[in-house]
This record gives sequence, C-alpha cells and structure tokens, in this order.
Amino acid sequence: MYKPIIGITMGDPASIGPEIALKALLDTRVQDICRPILVGDAAVFQQIISQLQLPINVHAIDEVSKAQFVSGEADVLDLKNTDLAKITFGEISAEAGNASFEAVTKVIDLALKREIDATVTGPINKKSVNEAGHHFAGHTEIYAHYTQTKKYAMLLVEENMKVIHVSTHVPLREACDLVKKDRIVEVTELLHQGLASLGETNLKIGIAGLNPHAGDSGLFGTEDDEEIVPAVEEARKRGYDVEGPVPADTLFSKAATGYYGGIVAMYHDQGHIPFKLTGFKWNAEKKQMDSVKGVNITMGLPIIRTSVDHGTAFEIAGKGVASPDAMVLAIESAVQLALNK
Repeated sequence: MYKPIIGITMGDPASIGPEIALKALLDTRVQDICRPILVGDAAVFQQIISQLQLPINVHAIDEVSKAQFVSGEADVLDLKNTDLAKITFGEISAEAGNASFEAVTKVIDLALKREIDATVTGPINKKSVNEAGHHFAGHTEIYAHYTQTKKYAMLLVEENMKVIHVSTHVPLREACDLVKKDRIVEVTELLHQGLASLGETNLKIGIAGLNPHAGDSGLFGTEDDEEIVPAVEEARKRGYDVEGPVPADTLFSKAATGYYGGIVAMYHDQGHIPFKLTGFKWNAEKKQMDSVKGVNITMGLPIIRTSVDHGTAFEIAGKGVASPDAMVLAIESAVQLALNK
C-alpha cells in the first residue's frame, strides 16, 4: 500500500503539541500507514524528548527529500525559529505564537507544492499567534487565507458524530445573522463531499434548527422558516438526502446512534458541545482527561488539513501526561483522505 507523506506541525511549543506529535510517531498504527514529517523547531522536539525520556531520536532536515522515515526517529523539517529561553510551558507568548504560526504556513506551502500529501496540525494558542502580529481567528482562517479559499467549513469527526458548521469563530450575536440559505446549502455540499471522501456509506444529513424547537412555526424566531427550510428544499433539489430543520435538542441524540451520516450545525457551540461530549472523557478523581478524541477537518481547501480537536492544554504541558489519541486519529483521517483524493 502506498504510504502518503504527512506533514505534522508542532503546534504551540509551550503546549502539549510537540509531545503528542512525538507520541503519535511512536504508535505503530501511524508507522504502518504513512510517512510522517514533523514541521517546527528541532530543538523544541529535542527538549520534550529529553525531558520526558521518550524513546525516539530527532533527525533534523531542511527539505522533505532528506527524510529517512526510519522507526525510532522523528524526521523534523527544522525551521530553527524558537528561542527556548523565551518559552515557558503553559504561558502565552509572541515567541511561541510566531513559531507555531510559521510551522503552519510552512506545511501549507509544502502541500501546495505537492511535496507532501496531507497536513495535520497540532494545537495553537490564538492569543499567542495574535501577539506575534498574525491576526487570524484560528487554523481554519489561516489555511483559507494562504490557499486563497473562499468557501470552506469546519468538519468534526468522532465515530458516529460528524458535524459541520455554518459559522465558527464569531460572536454568538453575529452567528445568528450568518444563518443564510446559500451558506447552509454550501456547507451541506461540503459535508456530503467529506463523508464520501472518508468512505462513509450513510450519507443522510440532518440539518439543525437555530432557535428552540426550530422556531416553532415562528413563535421563537423566524430564521428557521425563512432561511433553513428553503436551504433544505434546495439541497433536496440538488439530490442530497437531507432532513431538517430538526430541533438541536433531538438532532444530536439521533446522530449519536448513527441515524445520520452527518449533521449541519448552525454555529460553533451548537456543534462542538455535543461533539465533545462524545469524544472527551474527564476523570473527576484524577482531575484530568482520560481520553481526548476527535478530528477537525477543513473542507473546501485545495489541500488536505486535519487536526486534533482540542486546545493547547497549557495546564499539563511538559508533564508527560498528554494523550496522543486525537493526533493519531487526525493522522489516520489525513491518510484516508489522501488515499481517496
């Protein structure tokens, strides 16, 4: 089987990003399906290896063609862009923000040049990135800008729960105004494409209502009747198997059982909260996550981008307890998308 080359960014060097990237490379599931290259500062990865005594060595390279893809070694495309003396685990800084941002733009460039088959991103801190002078709301917006993509959307994947969003990183007051027919149809098409690319056979799509009870015939708002219903009708005309608007308080419970192949959420938290209830498992006794699963895929791009669907976890950075589960899943999804492209 062809093993695609996957570029994996280190994420914020003050976060768990470098740790989970290295731990993922130690997972035989990753070794068996792809040729991974870490993108970031080799010194950052070496620091984590030494501090946590991970059984892996750094092989620093300056171009993809020099990667060796040897078990027990991490090929790192070394950007040499981090002053470790200015980085403290768990702290926001422009130094960390710039280093993480440059890793992202580098991996995008490699993918656009077809030097790698897909990209996977580690977690970044938006505050740090903005303090470094890079004014983006998140990864999705960075990718859209540097690939000159106008129509894109965030797709979250974890077992039966596959959620795409009409809007993401905007204030809630603005999110309601962004619920428009054309945008709903657009993300429905992107969801259908994503499900097909992931090899899913259930292509039935549930479209969430915006207001309580999907507006209840206009009693609780008019957006459902004026924007979502026409969008559902248009999607059906285009041949998509869609249902909606379905009140969100029942839509997600049905989705969890596999009734829908995927669902369209109207705004960030409407989709993220039920999604993370599925993949994130908190251990109250240990006061830490036992498992953090979930993959973030940016649909509509000319290149493949998947990511962990969790943050920087500053509170446990550098402690060696971060789970690589989500990173492994993100890599697996990137490989699947690359093979199906």
